[in-house]
Amino acid sequence: MQTTLTGQFLVAMPSMEDERFSETVIYMCAHGEDGAMGLVINRELPDLQFTDLMDQFELGGREDSIVMPRHVMNKTIHIGGPVETNRGFVLHSSDYHTVDSSLRINDEVSLTATVDVLRAIALGQGPQESLLAMGYCSWSAGQLEGEIKANGWLTVPATLDLIFEAEVPSRYEAALAELGINRARLSPDMGHA
Repeated sequence: MQTTLTGQFLVAMPSMEDERFSETVIYMCAHGEDGAMGLVINRELPDLQFTDLMDQFELGGREDSIVMPRHVMNKTIHIGGPVETNRGFVLHSSDYHTVDSSLRINDEVSLTATVDVLRAIALGQGPQESLLAMGYCSWSAGQLEGEIKANGWLTVPATLDLIFEAEVPSRYEAALAELGINRARLSPDMGHA
């Protein structure tokens, strides 16, 4: 296994017993000896859109939504994970960065967890690409490595297209396709060589 999975995908195996993670694709935002943190990128919250967040955080009135581009107004919100589900995160292209609140994951992707990025997106001054999520996934030191060893997750190189462009319902199959496999070929049983 790599030293760090930061900037990679975790793809749930059929043997995943925790149904909160069944058939999920998680983008790893941080991974080190102290633990790991990531966001689920293939599950959306039903009936919640960007304009709802703007209203909730009082970041603009209805007149602002008229100016806001339709693709921004209709932007959906993802279920980032089961931890702190009332806390928002924006996974985005690295063309947007604030010194005090953005975490640069790699040259292409950053993470920001302040309302300033929402305001910037609404005004057309935010990142070119973005994925909004409520909640996140986390693992304590060594926990993720144990789950991978127990055949709970596959690791897959991340692609920007899969994070930001691919249709959400197809992201699980698309992540598997990055490894040249499909769901039908996955076995819930683990083997050891």
